[in-house]
Amino acid sequence: MAGQMLLGLSILVGLHEFGHFAAAKYFKIRVDKFYIFFDFLFPMPGVMNFALLKKKIGETEYGLGWFPLGGYVAIHGMIDETTDADQLSAEPQPNEFRSKPAWQRLIVMLGGIIMNVITGIVIFSLLTFKYGEEYLPASEVKYGVQPNELGQKIGFRTGDKIVKINGRPFTEFDDVYKPDVLIGQNGYYTVERNGQLVDIRVPVDFMDQLSDKNQTPFVLPLNPFEVGQISSGSPAAKAGVQVGDQILKVGGQDTRFFPQLQAALKANAGKATPLLVKRGAETLTLTATIDEDGKLGFMPKSLLRSATRTYGLAESVPVGTKKAFGVITTQLTAFGKIFRGEASARKSLGGPMAIAQQYGGQWDWEHFWLLTGMLSMVLAFMNLLPIPALDGGHVIFLLYEMIAGRKPSDSFLENAQKVGMVLILGLMVFVIFNDAIKAIF
Repeated sequence: MAGQMLLGLSILVGLHEFGHFAAAKYFKIRVDKFYIFFDFLFPMPGVMNFALLKKKIGETEYGLGWFPLGGYVAIHGMIDETTDADQLSAEPQPNEFRSKPAWQRLIVMLGGIIMNVITGIVIFSLLTFKYGEEYLPASEVKYGVQPNELGQKIGFRTGDKIVKINGRPFTEFDDVYKPDVLIGQNGYYTVERNGQLVDIRVPVDFMDQLSDKNQTPFVLPLNPFEVGQISSGSPAAKAGVQVGDQILKVGGQDTRFFPQLQAALKANAGKATPLLVKRGAETLTLTATIDEDGKLGFMPKSLLRSATRTYGLAESVPVGTKKAFGVITTQLTAFGKIFRGEASARKSLGGPMAIAQQYGGQWDWEHFWLLTGMLSMVLAFMNLLPIPALDGGHVIFLLYEMIAGRKPSDSFLENAQKVGMVLILGLMVFVIFNDAIKAIF
């Protein structure tokens, strides 16, 4: 998990800082340093100054810092986390940031955000081109759904067939999990139950409930399945289960559908349990000692038929762009719910530990690049927030300068930078401790 997170964030931070670097170089602004990670104890630029690797090329020192949290470019003549107003007391030189027109400084400050957006679009577009879009047609979910505890709480029942989302028919089952119904306003599902149509409303605090452990997905298709890949040494392997077997019963409970199997395994966790297995034309009884987590140790192969949409390279770009900006739309919706008090910041926000958990414990390059693309768009969104010390804070001050015709004083910018750093550090402490608390409890 840690390795994937560090690789993903290193790529994104490096590209973000390269956006600032490239724009500064284009406008002939001197860049003193370009670092992946910090070569000081962030946010104190004078403490524990050393780099793991560094090399000076021309006027710029390129390096790998020891403090694995972000990175930076030191742009000459700019007040940031590495420079204060006292260091800018001399007259501005032509190659300094502060001597350039406001519109050029604005482009330099937006360079990192633009690079993250481009990165997100490229990743989503290439993933779409390589893998296409695999989906489960809604028409295939003919046996209905199996809700978990949360799904039951909001009104779903086993066997419900979802026929409409927000009053509209749908063609892909994954639409059930889309943010516009889960965290939008007045979302609802229409299900067919015993020949009648029933509307199931999505609560306004549903995002909080989804954030709790083991609550997603809140409904799963009732899908007949067979045994796929079996882990070596697993309870399934020891019991003699084979690839292609259909597990009909666990401890006397019907398990025709995979959600039923999961429930039956949890109910018999840690116990030696009889399995009724169909193997070709035979029906066998095997005995498996289910592990303490309620697992047998195999990958299920759904017998519902999925479909795949394929795209040419040119076709993938608009699809990838829509997916990339969909991440930002979701972020805006989620922040709106937090600010309106409809969702808890504690349950909704995550830090490094939460990011690592999202990457998972196994290297899956498709999943790695998908999550990295999402994080790239999230970083673009977060950096655009109008908080001093973030790119968005600098952008606000530059827009003020362009509109008012005068720029804020260096001392004001320095103080604003300090306030912004306090806010960011407070948020960092909050998410790190929040991750730890959620992991423990």
